[in-house]
Amino acid sequence: MSTQKKTINFLQEFSIPLILGVLIALVWANLAPENYHHFVHNEIMGDLSLHFFVNDIFMVFFFAIAAVEITQSLLPGGSLNPLKRAINPLMATLGGVLGPALVFIGLNALIGSPEFARGWGIPTATDIALAWLVARLVFGAHHAAVSFLLLLAIVDDGIGLMIIAFFYPDPANPVAPIWLLLTLGGMLVAYLLRRKNVRSYWPYIVFGGVLSWAGLYLAHIHPALALVFIVPFLPHPPREEFGLFEDDPKDHSTLKTFEHEWKIFVDFGLLLFGLTNAGVEFSEISTLTWLIFIALLGGKTLGIFLMGSLATVIGFPFPKGMGYKELFVAGVVAAMGLTVALFVSGVAFIDPGLQGAAKMGALFSAASAVIALAAGKVLGIKKKQDTQA
Repeated sequence: MSTQKKTINFLQEFSIPLILGVLIALVWANLAPENYHHFVHNEIMGDLSLHFFVNDIFMVFFFAIAAVEITQSLLPGGSLNPLKRAINPLMATLGGVLGPALVFIGLNALIGSPEFARGWGIPTATDIALAWLVARLVFGAHHAAVSFLLLLAIVDDGIGLMIIAFFYPDPANPVAPIWLLLTLGGMLVAYLLRRKNVRSYWPYIVFGGVLSWAGLYLAHIHPALALVFIVPFLPHPPREEFGLFEDDPKDHSTLKTFEHEWKIFVDFGLLLFGLTNAGVEFSEISTLTWLIFIALLGGKTLGIFLMGSLATVIGFPFPKGMGYKELFVAGVVAAMGLTVALFVSGVAFIDPGLQGAAKMGALFSAASAVIALAAGKVLGIKKKQDTQA
């Protein structure tokens, strides 16, 4: 492998572009806030800003890659097929969504404010890439907990997509469902292309995807979800032979080609996402910040642990190699909301002060990585680095 390829793999594996974008945004927003906000929100093409291009267009491809992972998991041989095999992590995922939402709602009722109420969906998110990275550091590359966490994060993101679509429409513009007929039209186009066995993904994206995006945008539902409705129609093999983030050299399907050709764009494009969404002034830290952070770290960890344990009690055991201490640490790892939590913060609140406070809570959730590494050491988690270990 060439040095250039190794460097690119390293940057992707450790989410360096996203982290770099977040750090630049934080420094810039606190040293020169007016200059930063002008850069992000100034109109650069007509009345469209960099923030629009990143959140409403680039993030279409971010969520499309998540949709690829969900589609692959549902195929025979995938993590969600057959369903019985996935009951324990699915119940843990349910706990990982309900736990933080309930903790947020409860704490907000006690020490928060009615204006914070829309923030309940923010701590339900898990950052797939960062969870995968930290899980490998804590458990080793081939530990059952890594696959458990990946499955949990994927389903969590699927639920997150539904939360964004149904609970966070544009408050300034009521939902106009009639325009969703365009999105349905995009799905029909993708279906017909699949029936015609069109192998290139471009017609699906250009015709089906554009119709889907226009329908969501005009319906006042976030258009970043546009390709989520198109990706499942991309031709794919009848079964999934390899795990997520593993390359199958024999898979040249349209779905795999789309993932292969766009994942590097998404991974490096997250630098711009971090840059345009993480620029929060430290002066904006408020009670809302701590509600989101506590809901992520405490609510998600507790929810995953309780529901995963309940699944075991009622007859759906942990994957081989996992126990209660591994489940607890997995819950801590899953508390990293970062990317999706930042995105939901942006759609949950319009007020810049509330949005900034919420985003800071999402950023603080990165501390879960350090806590998970420490918990792994304290609880004596044994790493499994290869399939024979």
